[in-house]
Amino acid sequence: MQLHQWDRIPPEQMNPLCARQVIHTDQMTIARLYLKKGALVPRHSHPNEQVTLLLDGRLLFRFDDGETEIAAGAALQIPGGAPHEVISLEDSFAIDVFSPPRQDWIAGADSYLRGR
Repeated sequence: MQLHQWDRIPPEQMNPLCARQVIHTDQMTIARLYLKKGALVPRHSHPNEQVTLLLDGRLLFRFDDGETEIAAGAALQIPGGAPHEVISLEDSFAIDVFSPPRQDWIAGADSYLRGR
C-alpha cells in the first residue's frame, strides 16, 4: 500500500491556462487538472483508456465523430487510440484516470500540453 496526498504534490504549470498534479501507479495514471476558461488541450491520441471526472466547470471534447460537452458531475470514458481535443468553456477542475500509465507523461514527451 502507498499513500498519496494531493496537497504534497506540487502543481505543474503546463501552460498559462493549464496546471496538473499527477500520480503514477503500477497500473494507472491519475491526474488532477486545473483548466482556466479558454484552455485548449490540442488534438492528440494515446493508447491509454481515459476517464475524465469533471468536478467543476464545463468542458467540450471534440472527436472525429462529433462533440461532447460535459458539466460538473459527469464522467466521460474515452477509448484508447481515439483522437480528441478539449476546450475549457469555463474555469474547470477535473480528475483524469488513464490505464495503463501514461508513459509519455512519465518520459516528459507530452509537448502538446506545454507552452500554449
